Amino acid sequence: MSSGISVTVKAIGSSKFAKRAALILTENAIKRVKQLLLQNQNAIGLRIGVKQKGCSGLAYYLEYTNQKNKLDEEVNQDGVKIYIDRKAQLSLLGTEMDFVSSALSSEFIFNNPNIKGTCGCGESFTM
Repeated sequence: MSSGISVTVKAIGSSKFAKRAALILTENAIKRVKQLLLQNQNAIGLRIGVKQKGCSGLAYYLEYTNQKNKLDEEVNQDGVKIYIDRKAQLSLLGTEMDFVSSALSSEFIFNNPNIKGTCGCGESFTM
């Protein structure tokens, strides 16, 4: 299920994103998703899901997808398609998806106003 795409979650105040879109991608996230999709020609986009994991209980995962599932929420921003699994839809509402790269790591960051807390490493969260 895992595609090796690194994800971190950050709890933010609910006032940062007044618009309650399913998901908002930053310019850096759009560029990175486009790069990833060029490496996997069979994929039409990325799917975001949520699973039980880590010390806080839940974690997002990203994977390549070649189809939209019946109950997926589709986000199409600047030519990038992100499909949100139905189990992750409510937990992502109003979240900003960013991509950050440094000398030590590169990862997608979910700035999420809905979560109550995260573990120390930012891998898992509680609602």
